[in-house]
Amino acid sequence: MKVKKVLLIALGCVGLALGAVGAVVPLLPAFPFLMLAAFCFAKSSERLHAWFTGTQLYKKNLESFVAGQGMDWATKIRIMITVTVLMSIGFFMMHAVRVGQIVLFCVWVFHILYFCFGIKTRRVQAPQG
Repeated sequence: MKVKKVLLIALGCVGLALGAVGAVVPLLPAFPFLMLAAFCFAKSSERLHAWFTGTQLYKKNLESFVAGQGMDWATKIRIMITVTVLMSIGFFMMHAVRVGQIVLFCVWVFHILYFCFGIKTRRVQAPQG
């Protein structure tokens, strides 16, 4: 049991590090890595999970989604652009593998449809002043 906890913490730290880099670097998606960190920390340590959910990184990227409120359009578009760029690279690298290109294209279409229609879109409140 101790080994599992250590592995989950280590994997959570890797997810957190990659998510933090992805929040700054446009080609690396932050969302899936931060979800990995949230999952691993929740399963391994209440203290780490409480700390992680209190960070600005979590609040900015995951809080509304985890709370069932969905994502704002800016977040959805950022994720869709990142995935589109990365999948396009794979698509063009598979120029000799038509089946691979077809599968990748289908996954890309599903991804776009899912983010547009499957994930609730929340409205961003304009700051009052």
